[in-house]
Amino acid sequence: MAKAKKSKLKVDPAEAKERVLKILPILKKTYPDAKIALNWDDPWNLFVAVVLSAQCTDVRVNIVTKDLFEKYKCPQDYLNVPQEELERDIRSTGFYRNKAKNIRGAARKIIDDFGGKVPRTMDELLTLPGAGRKTANCILGNAFGIPGITCDTHVIRLSGRLGLSENSDPVKLEFDLMEIVPKTKFGGWTMFSHYLIWHGRNICIARKPDCPHCPIAPYCPSAETLTCGEHPAPIGI
Repeated sequence: MAKAKKSKLKVDPAEAKERVLKILPILKKTYPDAKIALNWDDPWNLFVAVVLSAQCTDVRVNIVTKDLFEKYKCPQDYLNVPQEELERDIRSTGFYRNKAKNIRGAARKIIDDFGGKVPRTMDELLTLPGAGRKTANCILGNAFGIPGITCDTHVIRLSGRLGLSENSDPVKLEFDLMEIVPKTKFGGWTMFSHYLIWHGRNICIARKPDCPHCPIAPYCPSAETLTCGEHPAPIGI
């Protein structure tokens, strides 16, 4: 795997923290309905949806899970069918063999080790097949209301452009952001991720950010500069 590149911007943690406090209220006002784009109705279904979302659009995942969640009601249901059947059901999300294996493995562990319920701590979630820190933070923040920063591609890209961190490695970035983003204020870590994701999809687009219409452009060191368009895409999310 190629080594993750760093942002071209040099980051001063004190300045980054001050910048976060300026942009968070603006993002909160701009995106009052920000939330995860995946459809889910319980922690297990959210876990399945997040696993399926790897290298796949949220739109496609939601199409697949509409029927999937009708057929499979609980972790045990995923173990009651051959893996090949589950693979067929999720095939259009891509990497379906590995995803099916991880979903079934997680279902077995949740049944055997956690009483059939998705665990509520980072350490326990990380024991589930297919779960990294990104997935765990997504589950904690959205299903259980436990603050967590989900470092997806939008969060990584915008954190670089905004000069919040020099790291584009998702784990290193997560710990950098935990130092400068309020844990609970303005929606906290969980909503910070949603705000950046929504902003990345609507304004701060990867190849052509709309800086002239960006509400946080006055506080963005990349606004109206070549740096904004040239920030490298993250590798190995």
